[in-house]
Amino acid sequence: MPVRRSNKPPPPGYEKIEPIIEALENELRDKVKESNLNKRNTESIWPIHQINWQRSRYVYDMYYTHNQISKRVYDYCLKNKIADAGLIAKWKKPGYERLCSTYVINPANYKFGTTSICRVPVKDRGENAKKAQDPTTGCLGCASGDGAGPSNIFGNKYGQNLAAVQMAREKRMREMEVKRQLREEEEERRREQEEASEEDGEEEELERGPVAATSGVGQDQEGESETDDDTDDEDDYGPSPAAGVWAGSKKLEAESEALAEDPVGGGDEETNANTRPRKKLRAE
Repeated sequence: MPVRRSNKPPPPGYEKIEPIIEALENELRDKVKESNLNKRNTESIWPIHQINWQRSRYVYDMYYTHNQISKRVYDYCLKNKIADAGLIAKWKKPGYERLCSTYVINPANYKFGTTSICRVPVKDRGENAKKAQDPTTGCLGCASGDGAGPSNIFGNKYGQNLAAVQMAREKRMREMEVKRQLREEEEERRREQEEASEEDGEEEELERGPVAATSGVGQDQEGESETDDDTDDEDDYGPSPAAGVWAGSKKLEAESEALAEDPVGGGDEETNANTRPRKKLRAE
């Protein structure tokens, strides 16, 4: 059943993100029902924070980074709490672009009025704290900047950028479709050439006579070989969204991370800075 948080139907374009949102809702429901046996008390709520982050990040990136949904769909997700509006508001501020949860920056939640260890860049931590996780969210490091933390802040599938995964999958499908069309065109040309060569061969045999034609049969059969290479050098891009929304292979995850870091495909710092979603100005 589709996910609905209000009786009002979603705006046009919501179907673009609905399968992913529904999958994350089902995943969250399963994790809430899951047994806490052999888990620490705080560890049992990690999936709740992490799925909330991933769902909010997906909506945020689909609107700001990849421009795949409209302002109406984006506002619908915020209004119906499909995405965390408070967390997204923090992502728009410098230094909080990768924040895992608003909980970790509230000094009231930690001793001595500080913030979580995950807000400290990994490069600035002591040797014993390099792999430290926030006890509430399970975050490995969500500080901003080079060397501040891993690209996957949770170190599991909930830390994947699903918007980039979806874009990488769609890009791969387009490439495969182009390859398929080129392969069909090449086969069609080859068939036309074979038909033309067969017609020429028949004319030559008629000119040479039946004896010459008979002597060439063995040579023709000997020269026939299977030249088609049916093996496709296609990368493993993991399960399709119908089977699983997360990256099913390291290659897809690596490509999605690269796409998330540089969605425009260029390394120009000025261009990337101009695409930073501080304010959304676009015609609907």
